[in-house]
Amino acid sequence: MKVAAIQLVSTPRAADNLARAAHWVGEAAAAGAQFVALPEYFCLMGQQDEDKLGIAETLDTPGVIQHTLRDLARGHGIWLLGGTLPLRAASGKVTNTSLAYAPDGHLAARYDKIHLFSFNSGLGESYDEGRVQQAGQQPVAFDLGGWRTGLSICYDLRFPELYRALAPELICAPSAFTHTTGKAHWELLLRARAVENLAYVVAPAQGGTHENGRKTWGHTMIVDPWGEVLADVPEGEGMAVATLERRRLEAVRKALPCLQHRRL
Repeated sequence: MKVAAIQLVSTPRAADNLARAAHWVGEAAAAGAQFVALPEYFCLMGQQDEDKLGIAETLDTPGVIQHTLRDLARGHGIWLLGGTLPLRAASGKVTNTSLAYAPDGHLAARYDKIHLFSFNSGLGESYDEGRVQQAGQQPVAFDLGGWRTGLSICYDLRFPELYRALAPELICAPSAFTHTTGKAHWELLLRARAVENLAYVVAPAQGGTHENGRKTWGHTMIVDPWGEVLADVPEGEGMAVATLERRRLEAVRKALPCLQHRRL
């Protein structure tokens, strides 16, 4: 299966971001991708966290973000992972949610980010997603064209037990890693999750300096089950493209059957 992971440098303007997402999804489909994944916060990198509340949607009454994702999937006849978008929660906060759409446009899976990022460098750089976001509770895996696909988002990468629960063949990790943490840990974490689970990893990312002053690491990657980086977009808009090969997955799992050797 040919896959594409899209890298964006999203802005505080949702309409502009949706237009850029549509452009790159079209480019990926034209390149033959059967599955396309967008990054975390593809639809908005606001001036402040509370901006997410202003564009939040619900599944019961889908808005322009969900309609755009559905139409892109159906229009191009592809599987599409809509990075993340904010959905309203009963608490008054929002969930940071990945929605996966099938080639006919129907919603195939929903995952709400379980682990909420908090970071303070001590040098003026700090984040606390829990201020406006409500954590998800349920790990999610689904059948993506014959591939058992585990959904995760950004900070989830630091919690390997999540992926053990998913038992994935393909891991999706749309992200917006900070430049500081990304430089130190991004590739390390992606390759570790691939090797631990003997699974492919598709990790679309935000990558550049945003209008709100935040700088994200980028390096959108596709990693194979042996931990080899198949494609990498360093910085700026672009896409990583690679082919997932079931024979490769099966060969690696046969040569190193560590998933069968688990005792805990």
